[in-house]
Amino acid sequence: MPGPLASLKILDFSTLLPGPFASLLLADMGAEVLRIESPTRTDLLRVLPPHDQGVSASHAYLNRNKRSLALDLKQPEALEIITALLQDHDIVLEQFRPGVMERLGLGYEALKAINPKLIYVSITGYGQTGPYRDRAGHDINYLALAGQASYTGRVDSGPLPLGMQVADVAGGSLHAVAGLLAAVIARQHSGLGQYLDVSMTDCAFSLNAMAGAGYLACGEEPGRETQVLNGGSFYDYYRSRDGRWLSVGSLEPAFMKQLCTALGLEELAALGLSPQPARQKQLKDALKIEFEKHDFAELWALFAELDACVEPVLSLGEAVRHPQLQARQLVTQVPRGDGSSQAQMACPLKFSGGLPEARHIGAELGEHTDEVLGALGFSGERISDLRRAKVIL
Repeated sequence: MPGPLASLKILDFSTLLPGPFASLLLADMGAEVLRIESPTRTDLLRVLPPHDQGVSASHAYLNRNKRSLALDLKQPEALEIITALLQDHDIVLEQFRPGVMERLGLGYEALKAINPKLIYVSITGYGQTGPYRDRAGHDINYLALAGQASYTGRVDSGPLPLGMQVADVAGGSLHAVAGLLAAVIARQHSGLGQYLDVSMTDCAFSLNAMAGAGYLACGEEPGRETQVLNGGSFYDYYRSRDGRWLSVGSLEPAFMKQLCTALGLEELAALGLSPQPARQKQLKDALKIEFEKHDFAELWALFAELDACVEPVLSLGEAVRHPQLQARQLVTQVPRGDGSSQAQMACPLKFSGGLPEARHIGAELGEHTDEVLGALGFSGERISDLRRAKVIL
């Protein structure tokens, strides 16, 4: 089964998380992704623990279904290889700081001259313009500058470092994929490619969907635990007697009625929609007391029978075993290359036409170098010469 994106051939120069997660989605949907990796500078994902049979689990997952070409981009011969690849690879994904690809002779204008159909996607922390374009940053910095950290967390303890990388993935990866595919559709009509500048900070800022809209239109500055959805109402997490947590999102009256009835608080159900902070605190305090009267398993079983928007806070291990995630087949077995397989998170997108089977975990550095160069017409002798000159690994 080829997959819906089987016609796309992508050169992926990215490392770390945002670019690789984007190209993982594309590869899972059938795109042919060739990673261009440095033979001398190790991608952090290749060494990041934990390891499974000596291979980083993060690398094995984020780079599955992709081939690896180990190429020293600082060597002049590298441009010869990239030029040859651009004859049929017409999408580039890169994640260097602004100006790096240009200094290597691989910027958009230079590669566009080789292939006018080229779609070139750059993912950076702050974008290609503005005073921060050359500044270093990570997910926590982008969320801070985008305003999210100012109204996330608790009043008494401040902002919380999130367990997942929102700016990297929801900001960088997903926006890059959406923009890339939009450029592919535009190219089908115009015959021309284009350049896409994806700033993780820009995209994280746009994720202030409700709070940002409220501030810009009404001047309402959100704060921690002041909004309906950030802890300023009963919509929150509640601790059980044995120290576990459950999520309560019973915003609609029908759900609130089920929640309060289940806990013997029927008389408080009407407070759920109250805009008054004092009323919300009254309801929240009562819920805290009732949740702490019961163990986690008891509460989980109780609310599993109700449609009240109350769900347990699960560990990853519990999430993997949850019947809903199992029914959705969100864990798959991916071939290692030695006949065994590794359990990984499956592509979450469900197409009626299906998706191709996962082909392999993240490749070894330069695993496909000879295969790729051979297909480009490089002779065995030429490949050996390039290897001796340390252009390739």
